[in-house]
Amino acid sequence: MKQAVAYMRVSTNGQTGADAFGLDAQKEQILAYAKENDISIVDWFIDEGISGASPTKPGLDAIVAGAATNPPIEMVITAKNDRISRKIEYYYAYKIKLREVGLEIVSVAEDFGRESMFAPILEALTAAMAEVERGMITARTSGGRKVKASRGGYSGGRPPYGYDVDKNIKGYVINKEQAEVVRLIFELKGKGSTFQSIVDELNSRGLTNRSGSKWSISSVQVILNNERTYKGEYHYGKNGEWVKGVHEPILTKE
Repeated sequence: MKQAVAYMRVSTNGQTGADAFGLDAQKEQILAYAKENDISIVDWFIDEGISGASPTKPGLDAIVAGAATNPPIEMVITAKNDRISRKIEYYYAYKIKLREVGLEIVSVAEDFGRESMFAPILEALTAAMAEVERGMITARTSGGRKVKASRGGYSGGRPPYGYDVDKNIKGYVINKEQAEVVRLIFELKGKGSTFQSIVDELNSRGLTNRSGSKWSISSVQVILNNERTYKGEYHYGKNGEWVKGVHEPILTKE
């Protein structure tokens, strides 16, 4: 009986979304393939939350580093080639590294027959298709974020001081303590205070910025530059435009 190790990868915890090929499904396919081909799985290597485009994968790297050696291990079985990588150069880099330690990659979904003269061509084709598919997923995700942002909705990134991100509604919610500081900064600026005098006033009151440090001129400038956001508008894209936001404004237009 041939001996092998199994490799599985999911790019997100629980494998949800566009790439919904979960660990249970992968394991079921690998076990069925092993049984059909009289192969004994002696160990399992799993990478969770690792992108298919990542150049490093701890589970695979452990195999390459000697966690599985030939003999007696002959192969690394995976449910699908894109579990190794969704980028062609990384896929073949791992393939070469594994061959250097005497191991072959065997894909359940793309078992073309290792002795077939067409196997290398089909393998390259599936690797290319995996990269194209990843590009399409990325484009769809990016496009969805742009549409959401164009409608004034949160599309990712760190929220401005004065707001938190509510994961349930996936949008900005006011941080009451920080919002009071934002209003104070604009109130002082409206009275003609200089940047330095605003900084001095904030620090004299024992107020700190988001990182817990004392206020500086630059951190105050960031707040003042975000005036339109605090008034309920939302800016999207590097060269985007301002639209009416769906978040609650901290400042009144007056």
